[in-house]
Amino acid sequence: MAMPISRRTVLAVGAGAAAGLSLPAAAQAGAAHTGERKGSTRSVTFRLDATTLDGGEQVTSLTLDTSRFGPIDRSSLTTGTFSVHAKATSPLPIAPGDAIYSEYDLDRPVTAARVDRHGDIVLELSHAEGQLGGGTLGYIASKGRNVRLVLTYTITQNVPLILRTGRQVTIGAFEQGRLANPEVDAFSYHESRSGLKYRLYSPAPTPGRRPLIVWLHGGGEGASLPDNYYDNETTLRANRGALGFATPQAQRIFDGAYVVAPQSTSFWLEDGPRFAPLIREIVRAVSRRHPIDPGRIHVVGCSNGGYMSLKMTTTYPDLFASSVPICGVVQSLQPGGPTMITDAELLSIDTPTWLVASKDDTTVPPTPNTVHAHDLIRGSRMSLYDTVTWNGHRFPGHWSWIYVARNDPSVNGTHVWQWMSRRRR
Repeated sequence: MAMPISRRTVLAVGAGAAAGLSLPAAAQAGAAHTGERKGSTRSVTFRLDATTLDGGEQVTSLTLDTSRFGPIDRSSLTTGTFSVHAKATSPLPIAPGDAIYSEYDLDRPVTAARVDRHGDIVLELSHAEGQLGGGTLGYIASKGRNVRLVLTYTITQNVPLILRTGRQVTIGAFEQGRLANPEVDAFSYHESRSGLKYRLYSPAPTPGRRPLIVWLHGGGEGASLPDNYYDNETTLRANRGALGFATPQAQRIFDGAYVVAPQSTSFWLEDGPRFAPLIREIVRAVSRRHPIDPGRIHVVGCSNGGYMSLKMTTTYPDLFASSVPICGVVQSLQPGGPTMITDAELLSIDTPTWLVASKDDTTVPPTPNTVHAHDLIRGSRMSLYDTVTWNGHRFPGHWSWIYVARNDPSVNGTHVWQWMSRRRR
């Protein structure tokens, strides 16, 4: 019987990775061909595999670049072959007395170990909604911003791998590579002439013009320019708002749709009238470069973005085929503050509108905001939930965008995505 071994190497992914940059190819390759002689150890790179859950992105598995070793005896690979430790820290300095939520420094249980079709080892990690230890984002309280955490994963090998030839393999070093999330990575990176960053999902090429869905994020996903933090990442990693419309289900319903997700340089509520033409500029740019049907442009947004969805339809009454403001801000969230969307503006909206909120939303109370807007927008629809509960997990009441991302709201048997897809300007 082989004696237990322990081999571990830490490679921190710093601010560059936190801003969405990949490690250089040379660093990813590491010492791939070091120590190929019999009896020596080898170095491998591993990838962080992430999934955006309803409550935010989590690292759900690690993929080790082991295919060059040759066929592995799969019976020698168990959940105890490797151990995994994860540390997540803020990319920005945290002031004394401030707080960042979701930092961690802990062991991550390996729930399954397998060899994929390429011959690489995949370590499945314990993860779940609300479970600490897998998240890729942290929330800085004083800034009101989600930021990409600096992730440092450490792998420890506990027993040798056995190849089908009978040879034992002891890995001498593990080098952390890139963070991969196929749904997020499907959105390309762009920046408008005015400097507003955005991500764009493009459907498979087909004849004819396609719809365009504009997703406007919440307040936590904007930039923090005083810290020079503008990553074009959190809009797709904090929730499934934009990603939902790029799923195969949504793409079938919309017959192939482009999905664009602009990122604010601060937060939309700061200055909606200034941001509106900047968003319009992005819509024009995407429409010039891609076969967009001008009669099927839709706007959807949550919280800050719900406000901005309403503001866009009051500013550009002839632009959108439909609008879906989710827990949108209408009245100021500050006592005595100015009304964000006036009654006159709400009365002027003739864009088909479907409002969504939850009764237990304590961040943007539904009665003076969503319900009030529904009362004044002629012909509008409203889905008002009791709580935000999905797949048995209860989320904060403010997170009603989860329902739209899952196409749950329905009126008279028609769900929100189908309703949107049938609207024409």
